[in-house]
Amino acid sequence: QVQLVESGGGLVQAGGSLRLSCVASGRFFRMNNMGWYRQAPGKQRDLVAAITRDGSTDYADSVKGRFTISRDNAKNTVTLQMNVLKPEDTAVYYCKTDALLFGAEYHYWGQGTQVTVSS
Repeated sequence: QVQLVESGGGLVQAGGSLRLSCVASGRFFRMNNMGWYRQAPGKQRDLVAAITRDGSTDYADSVKGRFTISRDNAKNTVTLQMNVLKPEDTAVYYCKTDALLFGAEYHYWGQGTQVTVSS
């Protein structure tokens, strides 16, 4: 079982910055892909950014150039630096990890952290 603890959400004015962090703990052999998703009220949960174990990244078009994802494999953490925030970035942000255990990959989600951007 893997536990994910997110932190760093909050209220910020448009143009501001926030930094989200997610720490994974528990029983696993290795963390493979890690990423951040977001879900606004009445909408589906969408990928914001993802990062492979070797550091390759992928971003939603709407956040390219403003958000940066990074990870620390030794600490099992993934971080999302969000700059030039816009009101449309308002959502609950979820951390997701793919953990390898006994040859099988399992997917885990964090509890979510609210990000609110005021205009």
